[in-house]
Amino acid sequence: MERIIAPVRGMHCAACVGRVERALTAVAGVESASVNLATEQATVAFDPARTDLVRLRAAVAAAGYELAEPQREPLPGGAVDRERAAREAAERRERLKFVVGAVLAAPVLLGSMADVLPWVPALLQNPWLQLVLTTPVQVWVGWQFHRGFVHDLRYRTATMSTLVSIGTNAAYLGSVAVTLWPHAFVRHGAMTYYEVSAVVITLVVLGRWLEARARGRTSEAIRRLMTLAPRTARVIRDGVESDVSTAEVQVGDFVRIRPGERVPVDGVVIEGASTVDESMLTGESLPVEKSPEAKVFAGTVNRTGAFVFRAARVGSETTLARIIKLVADAQGSRAPIQRLADRVAAVFVPIVLVIAALTFVAWWVVGPEPAGLLALTNAVAVLVIACPCAMGLATPTAIMVGTGRGTEFGVLIKSAAALELLHRVDTIVFDKTGTLTVGRPVVTDVIPIAPATEDEILALAAAAEQASEHPLGEAIVARAKERGLALPPIVEFATVPGQGIDAMTTEGRVLLGNRTLMAARGIDVGPLAARVRGLAAEGKTAVHLAFAGRLLGVIAVADVLKPNAPRAVAALKQLGVSVAMLTGDDRVTAEAIARQAGVDRVLAEVLPEDKAREITTLRAKGRRVAMVGDGINDAPALAQAEVGIAMGSGSDVAIDAADVTLMRGDLDGVVAAIELSRRTIRVIRENLVWAFGYNTVLIPVAAGALYPVWGVQLSPILAGAAMAFSSLSVVTNSLRLKRWRPQHGG
Repeated sequence: MERIIAPVRGMHCAACVGRVERALTAVAGVESASVNLATEQATVAFDPARTDLVRLRAAVAAAGYELAEPQREPLPGGAVDRERAAREAAERRERLKFVVGAVLAAPVLLGSMADVLPWVPALLQNPWLQLVLTTPVQVWVGWQFHRGFVHDLRYRTATMSTLVSIGTNAAYLGSVAVTLWPHAFVRHGAMTYYEVSAVVITLVVLGRWLEARARGRTSEAIRRLMTLAPRTARVIRDGVESDVSTAEVQVGDFVRIRPGERVPVDGVVIEGASTVDESMLTGESLPVEKSPEAKVFAGTVNRTGAFVFRAARVGSETTLARIIKLVADAQGSRAPIQRLADRVAAVFVPIVLVIAALTFVAWWVVGPEPAGLLALTNAVAVLVIACPCAMGLATPTAIMVGTGRGTEFGVLIKSAAALELLHRVDTIVFDKTGTLTVGRPVVTDVIPIAPATEDEILALAAAAEQASEHPLGEAIVARAKERGLALPPIVEFATVPGQGIDAMTTEGRVLLGNRTLMAARGIDVGPLAARVRGLAAEGKTAVHLAFAGRLLGVIAVADVLKPNAPRAVAALKQLGVSVAMLTGDDRVTAEAIARQAGVDRVLAEVLPEDKAREITTLRAKGRRVAMVGDGINDAPALAQAEVGIAMGSGSDVAIDAADVTLMRGDLDGVVAAIELSRRTIRVIRENLVWAFGYNTVLIPVAAGALYPVWGVQLSPILAGAAMAFSSLSVVTNSLRLKRWRPQHGG
């Protein structure tokens, strides 16, 4: 099977996605096809012996869309930038159309409300002025809907574009007729309803603009990931060192890495020793000691020493490249939100058209005089009452108010899709480092052996660590500074790779490190062995300090739990959400942190590429999963989860790959995001029930169903008023979200 990812052009709603998928899967030899509206891409797996790209393009073209040139590998930097520029240009166009529509529609709407707003100037009530203001909105701002209607006619389908175009054209052309021939229409009660055309189009364009803003996160995440790999590498060939492009590095090449440099490809150390910051892969804050035979990975940062390694995996085989592919695959395969309005429109629009046509015929044939005018008036009333003004308002207003309110509490929800998915989440998976924990080591315990004191131990340890760049040393120095301790002078300093520090003061030798260092120098660690085992059980790293050949004490350093983590976990459980923790750290440390936080399920020692697999496993069991993380290594899992939640204090890649960003980096924001989502979705559902219910009840009335019994006829004037009332109800209901506040924490 061959697998391609290709852009699809011409899609504008969930119905389009279904048509493209059906067209592709109908081609002989296609095993699977998935279309993503958010990224506007199709992922197709097919047998190249039975079909090819030409047949796939022909099938998509027959459905009314265009399948562009496929991307067989993750986008190169230039292509990402071009895609990003095109997306931003599309967003700017939608924004411009909305602004123009809003500016022109506002006076038209005011002019139509003269009966209830007596202060409206007579000029705004002039039908010729309303015609001048409405025409650009109907023709230019609404052009995409009219073009979509023509497309739907050609391919015998129906979407929201069909409804918007027919409804607004009925309102607009009917108003033009009344304006041009007032004596023929006004005496029969007809009037203009330009506001229907202008307001409906403007509101639906607003929805399109909001959708455009939420698209394209894949390219942003991939672009940032690709910047992690250095462009050049220092390769040793035939004893000669030279800088070459990273793309030219071959398996088996020897590569030299100096302090502060990024590793260009995956490999194995053959000479030298150092500590390497692998947080971009593992998420763990502590750098990893590297000596001969240790593995190194592309994109990681060398901290202290220099070393030479043998290239083992290059190009698309490196761990970093695989993470890029995981992010692209996970985001590309995610199904877009199936908007209720789009699904209903496929049935609703043909029904409305049939009802309008039957209304016209019935009134023409059996209606009283003037039968022709009454037939036209009632048919237009059906189309006006069916025009999706309330539908257009139902989702965008609730989303605007809800997301705006969420931002005030540090919860940035990027799209309506994320909002809808978040309210159904029943499992939250937290990354450990930087998410549940503070993300950096701090001194938690200082255990002296009498007569030594805590301050003496800290002062000696900080003096020895002053010249070190190791995070454990930085934590010790920071704690000594907090206490204002005077540090003794150091006359000699040496790093013992993988063990610790050997330093000399004017009064004696200082050894600071692990048990291996102490054993190698003949220091007895027995007096504190039990305490050290207890610290290890709590997930803490014990640093032994010896002075003048005698153990003085132990300093414990750990990445501690965030203060509000237990409260947030408890609140999530109260909301009926189960909580798990996912980490690359060892199981002992992970379970210690989980106990403190109140997390019941722990997935420890998980590699970056396996994190996304763990999320997939949970989803396969029927769980609706949200992933909360902050590191680059979390990006695939964030993308694979139904909802990805990134800490605002985390990496840019994690934020780009996520659907929700907690700007304060506060775990209470996770609880607030779920509460806000549930409240907002409830409001949206109420809005949609009202909008569809209003159409269901009033369309028969507009058609004249009550006329034979009670003589009740719904004129276009009342139809417009009813539609305005429906819209007002929807907006008022959405504005209730302004009073929302988090119930837990926050």
